[in-house]
Amino acid sequence: MASEHYFSETPGSNFKPKQIQVTIDGRAVTVTTAGGIFSPDHIDQGTQILLQHLDEAPPSGNILDIGCGWGPIALSLAVRSPKATIWAVDVNERSLELTAANAAKLGLTNIKTCKPEDVPTDLSFSGIWSNPPIRVGKDVLHEILLTWLPRLSVGAEGYLVVQKNLGADSLHRWLEVELPEGFSTIRVETAKSFRVLRVKNRA
Repeated sequence: MASEHYFSETPGSNFKPKQIQVTIDGRAVTVTTAGGIFSPDHIDQGTQILLQHLDEAPPSGNILDIGCGWGPIALSLAVRSPKATIWAVDVNERSLELTAANAAKLGLTNIKTCKPEDVPTDLSFSGIWSNPPIRVGKDVLHEILLTWLPRLSVGAEGYLVVQKNLGADSLHRWLEVELPEGFSTIRVETAKSFRVLRVKNRA
């Protein structure tokens, strides 16, 4: 459907699962994807760049993946931080279904898949990792980021990857102004037209 987007709650296209070969935290695995979600054919370049910073993932606590798609970030975090609980959040029901199926297939029991409204409101995060859905539009994107980033625990960090030509630098400036006092945003990497931004709660 021409009007369908990966951020649709219920994709209108027929569910046609397929298997693809990917590398999750250095391990070659087979996962299931389908149309109607973000990057169903491979791990997109921005996510690959973001995952090069997995060494910064906290070993425990609650870690959030905003916009999990079929699960490359959540699966990688779950492997790297087996003592952490990974919250894989998406509005797309198909994405949640696929992430849960891939976690089960890989034997990862520390991933919780849910819609944003189903995350406990009192939960804070030891880390946030996201290739955020830029194409939802600026207003919706800003609402998403201001909903989740302030829920970083004191001392915790969030990592975002954003393409430069889709507004990474203006988003960086916006975060510096709009996040609560005590939060800082810095650019930690530029690679292949992508920026990796690190948000930290220093309060």
